Order: sequence, then structure tokens, then C-alpha cells
Amino acid sequence: MALQVKMRKYMHQSKFYEIPPYLLFLFLFKGTGFQSKNSYLFGHFSMRMKLVGGDSAGVVTAFYLSSQTNEHDEIDFEFLGNRTGQPYILQTNVFTGGKGDREQRIYLWYDPTKGFHDYGIIWNMDMLAFFVDNTPIRVFKNSKDLGVKYPFNQPMKLYSSLWEADDWATRGGLEKTNWANAPFIASYTSFHIDGCVASTPQEVQVCSTRGLKWWDQPAFKDLDGEQYRRLRWVRRKFTIYNYCSDKARYPTPPIECSRDRDV
Repeated sequence: MALQVKMRKYMHQSKFYEIPPYLLFLFLFKGTGFQSKNSYLFGHFSMRMKLVGGDSAGVVTAFYLSSQTNEHDEIDFEFLGNRTGQPYILQTNVFTGGKGDREQRIYLWYDPTKGFHDYGIIWNMDMLAFFVDNTPIRVFKNSKDLGVKYPFNQPMKLYSSLWEADDWATRGGLEKTNWANAPFIASYTSFHIDGCVASTPQEVQVCSTRGLKWWDQPAFKDLDGEQYRRLRWVRRKFTIYNYCSDKARYPTPPIECSRDRDV
């Protein structure tokens, strides 16, 4: 019992930060960002954001988790700006052991520059699930049994940043950033961290122990039926790119795609 009390004392952190509108600015070739102090291994992470309005071509607003190793793990939300009147693109990606190239892209079903919306990640030993306003938009399953690496042993910090990427972000780099519109501003009102704090091998081992946290209970091993219905709706109505379906890039789909029910 003493060990269990000690583990829970230093392992689990659940914090909801409600803040006055916090702004990130992008000036000419100078972006901004912030990060968590702690690193986490598994949990629920979310950010309430309003994206850059107007002509935001070439501008990327990012919310992601990343480890700090050469063969790093990373879980990405990247919002790709566009010309005024054209829709934002939300790109998600998953890096494991330093390997990414797992991009999926969707349009959003609302204007993300007109109000604040919630973007979240549930990360446990069975799956990564990406959510927009509690609607699942992507699931990446643990496929270690198929030989696919999964982020299970590298603690990650939470980051958000605003930066210029006009060499690729908008129409493959055809649309360049109009710096006459600077500063570009992304706004935040809250973020939520409910994760297992891990910075030592001992803490990593404890965070990897099943059954101690709510996100590691059987109900969170997979999406439920209603969540899959919503995911299919997103796939059918809003998906514009999925690496699993890119036959020119991958004549044989990556093996983890066999676990994607909706491809």
C-alpha cells in the first residue's frame, strides 16, 4: 500500500488551466511557442484554441506532444493556414522511433478562426485517438505485434507553436506568406493535462503499469460504437488525404493501416 500511495503521489497529474486569452504571435521569420515543464507517458491532453484569421497562407499553428531523443516519438496536430476565404486544413501525424510520414488531412466542419474549439489526444498503451470538440478524427492502434513501433516508452512534453512554413504548408508551397498581414495571432483560453508524469526509468515503468489510470481502463482500449460512427462521418465528409490510401506513395499500404477500420 505504501508503494501505491507513493506512486500516485508523484506519478499522476491532472490540471485544467483556464487562462485569459493567451496569444502567440508570428512576426517576420520569428515564431513563438510554449511547452509544459513536465514530461508525460500516457494520458489525456487538450487545448482550446482559436486559429489565425484572414490571410494565413504559409502559417502553421501546432499543438503536439514530443519526446526529446534522436529517435523521437511525436503526436501532431498541425493547422495549415490558407488564403482568405479558403478553408484551413488540419494535418495529423504520428512519429515512432523517429519515423513519421503518417500524415492524414481533413477540412474542419466550422471556421476555426471565428471561435474557440477543443483539440485533444487520448494516449494509452492500446491506441492514440485524436479529437476535435470530442469528435474522433483519427485512431492509431498499437500494432507492435505486426512489427510497427508504438510510442510506449518515451515520455513527451506538450508543446504549442506558431511558425512560418510557406515552403510546404499551403498548396504544397505555391502560396507564400504575406508578411504585410503580420503579426499573425493564434489565441488560447485553456489547456488540460491529465497525464502520468515520467522523467526517470522508474517512473516510466510505473506509468506503463496497467490499471492505475482512468485512460488505461478497458473502456478506453478502443473507440465505442458511437465514436466510430462519428469517425466514419469525418472520413466520408471531410478527409482530403490519408497516407494509408496513397497508392502512388505506398503501392503496398503500411502494415499498420490494416488496423484502420475505416480505410
